Amino acid sequence: MINSTSNKQVKRVINLQAKAKARREEGLYAAEGLRMCREFAPSEVEALYVTPAFEGQKENKEWLKAFSYEVVTEEVMKAMADTRTPQGVLAVARQKTYALDDLIKPGKENAPILLMLLENIQDPGNLGTILRSGEGAGITGVIMSRDTVDIYSPKVIRSTMGSVLRVPFLYTDDFTAVCTRLKEHGIRLFAAHLKGMNNYDCQDYTENMGFLIGNEANGLTEAAARTADCCIQIPMAGKVESLNAAVAASVLMFEAARQRRAKG
Repeated sequence: MINSTSNKQVKRVINLQAKAKARREEGLYAAEGLRMCREFAPSEVEALYVTPAFEGQKENKEWLKAFSYEVVTEEVMKAMADTRTPQGVLAVARQKTYALDDLIKPGKENAPILLMLLENIQDPGNLGTILRSGEGAGITGVIMSRDTVDIYSPKVIRSTMGSVLRVPFLYTDDFTAVCTRLKEHGIRLFAAHLKGMNNYDCQDYTENMGFLIGNEANGLTEAAARTADCCIQIPMAGKVESLNAAVAASVLMFEAARQRRAKG
């Protein structure tokens, strides 16, 4: 049993939780909680840590049979965890990698492409919610500018509720160039923009397409907005000027899902 927070493994986990650079260099990340950890296949996990209380529960013993794991004290688990009240299980998992070609393939049952293109999203909760809502709406992938928040940060991982393991994604150093390449592949782009002249629910999202969503405070850069085939807006009642980035993205994704169901 690991009972010291000075243990080398413990320090490594704490470093992975705190630093995006460490996660990038090692190609690893930490994920907490039974719901998230149960999403992993044993081959995806480099290390698994549990407390004696977690290990002692009958249903957990059965699940743990597939894994090699270390037992740690409650104090050590609290030191490693990013949450205030850890659930007694934490995994160090291997990051997934995708190429652009993986994201421009049709979806399940040859469904049309539906991409989310995120420029400089900074709030971990927004990114996590977009992935989770996106999976529910049937998106086929997420493409992010390099300055978007780290998808493997603890808060993003928790917000995705496992969707990060199932939705293909990638970061790009040249966001506008990737947008241009998508258009060359026949993928129509719609930019969510305050100056959009077209209401979002009056457009056709049933073919290969993607939604451009910009930074929470500043929206899309002009360069990114210019790559769009159409700038759209979500009409607002009252004195509300705009929606939270994740809410706006969800409205758009589920409108696309509704249209695709209707087309059948």
